[in-house]
Amino acid sequence: MSLFALADLHLSLSTNKPMDIFPGWEGHTERIRKSWTELVKPDDTVVCPGDISWGMNMEQARADLDFINALPGTKIISKGNHDYWWNTASKMNRFFEENGFSTLHILHNNFYRYENYGICGTRGWINDNSEPFDAKIIAREAHRLEASVRAAAESGLEPLVFLHYPPLFADQRNDSIMDVLHRYGIKRCYYGHLHGRAHRLAVTGMAEEIDFRLIAADYLKFIPYKIL
Repeated sequence: MSLFALADLHLSLSTNKPMDIFPGWEGHTERIRKSWTELVKPDDTVVCPGDISWGMNMEQARADLDFINALPGTKIISKGNHDYWWNTASKMNRFFEENGFSTLHILHNNFYRYENYGICGTRGWINDNSEPFDAKIIAREAHRLEASVRAAAESGLEPLVFLHYPPLFADQRNDSIMDVLHRYGIKRCYYGHLHGRAHRLAVTGMAEEIDFRLIAADYLKFIPYKIL
């Protein structure tokens, strides 16, 4: 068994939101399918932290979720800033069951065991709490991350953290998220969200004694990143 990650799939199989208009995204859906099926085996796990589908609701996201479900492996998905289709866990789990999406699992206030590791995470938010609205969301996301990490740690597992937003970007720092990472001794953190020219400012490698990795699909050339 292997563990992979790939964020920002940005699928739009039943919505008019083509990604081909952006440099480097030409034919990205088929590129994902090809690289995924070549690398990932049925007993592997792939974490997809955010921006899964451009669908505005679950019905519009159905074709995109079906596409992911049909790919090899178990998939653990979490919410991104463009996942407008995202709903309550109970509604999504019921929708998955009704549509036979048996390989999809939601990462939201919980964790998943992978060998001796706990797959943890949340969406995160922008690294600026100067506005009351943003500060409220950051506090909520930090709380969700801590609940996920704490549950994994209490189960005797080493937490691996998957976020959509980067907790560090250029000279910006999300203090609330970073406090959780340090408090629980997190060693590895994976994130997406950054595209195009923002790749140049991404924090990758060791920073503050944590190994950060950008796993946005376009950064990885639409090839799932092997973690373990």
